[in-house]
Amino acid sequence: MPRLTLERLLDQATRAGASVVLRGFAEGSLRKTVTQLQELIGNRPVGVQVDPPAFDRFAITRVPSFVLVRDGTRPKPCEEGSCAPPEDFLQVAGDVSLDYALTHMQRSSPSFKAETTVFLDRLRP
Repeated sequence: MPRLTLERLLDQATRAGASVVLRGFAEGSLRKTVTQLQELIGNRPVGVQVDPPAFDRFAITRVPSFVLVRDGTRPKPCEEGSCAPPEDFLQVAGDVSLDYALTHMQRSSPSFKAETTVFLDRLRP
């Protein structure tokens, strides 16, 4: 993913109180990953985690992807594919801003209006 995209997403995730999830380590190295993340994050108080199973759990095949999960959702163990109940999460993929992704989710799935509004309100000045 381009550096500018990562920087924009980290900034928006910080403002929204969202987490950034990575599939794995840069070049398979924890040390390189931490070094690169420290450069990108700077002093932002943003949550970043490495969680390869999340990519299977939500059937993520492209990055960046944005996933909004309802509170209380309990994914089921799985070997492949989406393991979270499809009615309990939304996913949008593409090189777009977080507010664009959330607005798209809100328009396409009105039943998630409360969940999307929480994050959109945090992103608005």
